[in-house]
Amino acid sequence: DLNASPKNYASIVVERGGQIEVNGTATAPVVITSAKAAGNRDRGDWGGIIVSGKAVNNQGANVQVEGFNNVAFDNQLAFHGGNDNNDNSGILRYLRLEFGGLAFEINREINGLTFGSVGSATQVSNIQVSFSNDDSFEWFGGTVNSKYLISFKTTDDDFDTDFGYSGNVQFGLVVRDPNLADNPSISTSEAFESDNNATGTAATPKTSALFSNITVIGPLRGGSVTTPASGHRRGARIRRNSELKIFNSIFMDNATRGVFIDGSACETNANAGTLKFKHNILA
Repeated sequence: DLNASPKNYASIVVERGGQIEVNGTATAPVVITSAKAAGNRDRGDWGGIIVSGKAVNNQGANVQVEGFNNVAFDNQLAFHGGNDNNDNSGILRYLRLEFGGLAFEINREINGLTFGSVGSATQVSNIQVSFSNDDSFEWFGGTVNSKYLISFKTTDDDFDTDFGYSGNVQFGLVVRDPNLADNPSISTSEAFESDNNATGTAATPKTSALFSNITVIGPLRGGSVTTPASGHRRGARIRRNSELKIFNSIFMDNATRGVFIDGSACETNANAGTLKFKHNILA
């Protein structure tokens, strides 16, 4: 286990041109968790892993991951972007991240695992993010593909896509905690949240990632939970001109809707067949 010091800016940042090698196994995964004793650990005890690559996004060739432009000790970290969609940032395999998701301030948070313009030669599989204080997984542009991702009892969103992310993600599990969600006056909690960018422009490349074979277990627990935390919302909220695609997946027991196609731009994308939600079960 690699223990992160609690309540500070502890994070692992893989800069552009660098590589990370996390090569656990099914029986011996790499675990990065809080330095507190078991039983005393809490969400946000540390930051998370941020991987910065040289692939394309729709915001430019020199974009900084949110939060880092406000870190007093070093505001030069976590820049990403370029034109190499085959960029290789290393290997993340059989990894469990626990009690991360540090918020520098409102809307400037570090997720459990963040990908910034990460290229398709990067290998990502068999990763679980547990008890994150923000999103479990977030992609800002890039083309990296992933398999076997688990988001367990995160506070905000489970799979968040933005800035033109266009990779493929297959085989995933989301388990929501009925009693824990984000503050709805700041942000609501969805299994999927997808934007093309913050203002919903038509900047290219469009956010067009394809997710398939995902099981989302929402907070209602088959009716046994009638009043989940107020921040819980939808299984998927696709908004701000995203062209996200979700296939062959199950959305169950969500607090409001299974899927919300949010806004006229996304309605247009759905009618045009660039935003797709097909062969899914809403229950």
